[in-house]
Amino acid sequence: MPAAGVLAKQTMRTVSWFTLLTTLFLGFSCAAPAAEDDGVALAIVYDTSGSMKDPVADKDGRTSPKYQIANRALIAITKRIQTFATNNAGAVPRKIDAGLFVFDRDGAREAVKFGPFDPKALERFAKTFAHPVGNTPLGNSLKTAGETVLASPLPRKHVLVITDGQNTAGPTPSAVLPKLKRQAEEQHAMLGVHFVAFDADAHLFDSIKKQGATVVGAADETQLNSQLEYILQRKILLEDEEPKK
Repeated sequence: MPAAGVLAKQTMRTVSWFTLLTTLFLGFSCAAPAAEDDGVALAIVYDTSGSMKDPVADKDGRTSPKYQIANRALIAITKRIQTFATNNAGAVPRKIDAGLFVFDRDGAREAVKFGPFDPKALERFAKTFAHPVGNTPLGNSLKTAGETVLASPLPRKHVLVITDGQNTAGPTPSAVLPKLKRQAEEQHAMLGVHFVAFDADAHLFDSIKKQGATVVGAADETQLNSQLEYILQRKILLEDEEPKK
């Protein structure tokens, strides 16, 4: 083969290898940010109103104050999320941002600061909270928690509300939810809102259910744990997604 032909063939091989390596490099470069941005942002709104002192049936068939039952449920939630975060086929744990919001007069405050999932902080709150008091500002609490998860860079955004009664201060959740949904749409994000009515009539929340929120009822400790497991597995962590209708 003439020298010019050999040189041309070698040049084509060099170009082909360069093209392949460039494609692989660009592929990894583009994929990396998507993997880093994957994850769940979860804000838990935890009812600390005075009625949480009232007794309800516990898992042993006796009665306990609702806040004690809810504390145990919060510990179970924390362990469930921790298992999900670490039980990953990849070497890196799943990304989760989480925080806990409690009632504060007519609004809400962070009892566990929203940020990278901190199971010890959540369990510490659950083991020490013992003084439920005050109003039930569900609408303002939903607003605070919703705006917080919408500010997270993680794509799957959820607010989980555990409450034993209807709104008693400030706007109702149904008045707040449409604005949060508009904010989510403007960000091209999906916001999931989930209410667990603990020892309360779930129909109290029909108005937000019509707006797309998940609403379930729980009459006692066994049902509370069951409903929270359902919401975590099927709605938030998406380990067992419901078939599309």
